[in-house]
Amino acid sequence: MSEAVTRSVHSASTSPGLLASLDPLLREWLPRQRWFAGKGRPVTGFSLVSATEVLPLDSTLGVLHLLVQAHQPLVPTQRAPAHPADCYQLLLGVRETLPPRLAPALIGRPAQGPLAGRTVYEALHDPRPADVLLEAVRERARVGELRFERDTRHEIRGDLVPRLITAEQSNSSIVYGDTFILKLLRRIVPGVNPDLELPLALSREGCDQVPAPVGWMHADLAGDPYVLGVLQPFVQGATDGWDLALRGLAKGEDFSGEARALGRATAEVHTALARALPTVTMGRGQMELLVDGMTERLEAAVQAVPTLRPYAPGLRSAFDALADLAGGGETWTAQRIHGDLHLGQCLRSPSGHWSLIDFEGEPSKPLAERRMPQPIARDVAGMLRSFDYAAHSLSQAAGSDGAGPAAGWADMCRAAYCSGYAETAGRDPRTDPVLLRAYETDKAVYEVVYEARHRPDWLPVPMAAVRRLALSEAT
Repeated sequence: MSEAVTRSVHSASTSPGLLASLDPLLREWLPRQRWFAGKGRPVTGFSLVSATEVLPLDSTLGVLHLLVQAHQPLVPTQRAPAHPADCYQLLLGVRETLPPRLAPALIGRPAQGPLAGRTVYEALHDPRPADVLLEAVRERARVGELRFERDTRHEIRGDLVPRLITAEQSNSSIVYGDTFILKLLRRIVPGVNPDLELPLALSREGCDQVPAPVGWMHADLAGDPYVLGVLQPFVQGATDGWDLALRGLAKGEDFSGEARALGRATAEVHTALARALPTVTMGRGQMELLVDGMTERLEAAVQAVPTLRPYAPGLRSAFDALADLAGGGETWTAQRIHGDLHLGQCLRSPSGHWSLIDFEGEPSKPLAERRMPQPIARDVAGMLRSFDYAAHSLSQAAGSDGAGPAAGWADMCRAAYCSGYAETAGRDPRTDPVLLRAYETDKAVYEVVYEARHRPDWLPVPMAAVRRLALSEAT
């Protein structure tokens, strides 16, 4: 194994005027980014966590890596977070003038400080900074506080052409020559990130349903580890499950075969995670906490979206039924799971092989919560809701009420997915209907709040599930 390459860090990045000079530019630019979590609240200031010159700022092209905390006022119903502000990873390019091809990446020109008069832009749009990141992984470089690692069993060529994926994502991804994809995490929290932890564990188990990490980028700051990016093989020609499902729906094609295969892939991942990492038994105390959380989220949702109020008793009955089972002595096995599973987190290769990606979990949840063992029913419920959501989304776009062929399509896919899961895992998730209904209900309530806040026209989509779940009874 070769020794890591250490690169020096120049002084401009540590200048006390650096963040002050960038502040007005970032206040304007940052809230417009898809991955910015604090939309709807003003940014009142920034704190610098880390600044590293990946390429010297006094050269023709400088590249500055920043971790900055964005300070925002709390909303009235928000509890004080464990960390005072969200921390974001930024990669900024610095040039005298910006070539026309990089015009969409413009952030602005600082009026003061060490970058005064120069042009600052989003560096990921520029092939040269993207090349530097891959080169650093290849070399296992150390650049200031940044650390780049790789699995030396994999060759990483230096002639791979980078391209930024411009589709809306909660992070940013660069594809290198259709060979590798580097996912740069945007909202950064200290600790062991499951987006690296779980794929590494699955790789050790030989699970080929998840692309194995080839390299990664991290930093240790004040004794805390920060995972910043993960390099994995790129599944060339793959289609994500959401797009594939919508295409099939639009053409009236049967998707149950794909749903069954996806169920088998999910079970393979769950089985491998149970081998690789500890499992626990959830009894009455743990289930009471789980049910209490679901009930609190329902009550908050009813306050936020009054349309839910008539259905609240029926929805609450799903949680009460789970509490009754736990009170009667029933227990459940919990293990590490994906945590945010839906059709968009699955890739189908041209050969028909399904892969699961993006193990970060729900970014809005605390990291400790995302790393807790949970029943596999949570992942299954997320996927069942995704099939239902796809069907009703298409109906919504067509101006119908979601009944008829689209609803029947969802029912077939949900059944096929569970059957495929059972073929591999040896147990059908539907044999635990009370737990599954509770998780589906919790997910549908979340969807109602999300749509009410962000896409009111789409509120009928999760409300269709709410009506069904409020009237159903698990047996």
